[in-house]
Amino acid sequence: MIFADIESGVSVEGREIHAFKTDLKSKAPKYLYLIGGTHGDEVEGVFVLKELFDWLKTEHALKDMPMVVIPILNVDGYRTQTRVNAHSVDLNRNYPTKDWTKECKKPRYYPGPKPLSEPENQYLLKLFEKYKPGLILSFHTWKPMVNYNGDCKDIAEVITNHNNYELTPDIGYPTPGSLGTFVNEKYKVGVITFECPELKDKPSLKHIWKENEEGLKAFFKSDLLHKYL
Repeated sequence: MIFADIESGVSVEGREIHAFKTDLKSKAPKYLYLIGGTHGDEVEGVFVLKELFDWLKTEHALKDMPMVVIPILNVDGYRTQTRVNAHSVDLNRNYPTKDWTKECKKPRYYPGPKPLSEPENQYLLKLFEKYKPGLILSFHTWKPMVNYNGDCKDIAEVITNHNNYELTPDIGYPTPGSLGTFVNEKYKVGVITFECPELKDKPSLKHIWKENEEGLKAFFKSDLLHKYL
């Protein structure tokens, strides 16, 4: 596939947030989003998305599909290896969901002073408004799990059929202000949260990619994917 740079965003500290879009002849009604680095300390998810993106850029046998890729959303947090951004906000608790709350049990989950207060999330919403999402695949790190929000279980199963990770509609604890809830509420489309295992439990980042390579490639080759776009 051929990708082109699209308008970039700017982080709290003024760093550029890069984004790429498949180079289609015309604008599509809906796009598949690949998002990494929402939490800056989750290097495993960032690495897996990087490897996947490198493959997509060289795999010309795939049918062209409308896609937007954001390799690292929280660029300030990634630089400092912190979950939160430079305002100490958890970007995945900062979206304007019905259940958003300013309360948090730990500082690492601080949702910000108000919903959508952070420039990183404002930028993402701007992209959503210009390139409507049809499905989102968001890469994180926690424990081997594929969580799905909304009506996208069938395509999420394509991944877990290969990596044997837990498939669940419930991450296991409340996540007010999360991307998965927000996108499902506002755009009525599914979000797949791909939770990579932690590096401390695996030999290397390459091992984590190899563990998931077959399933992620099958995801892009599946005929199911096109019903979302």
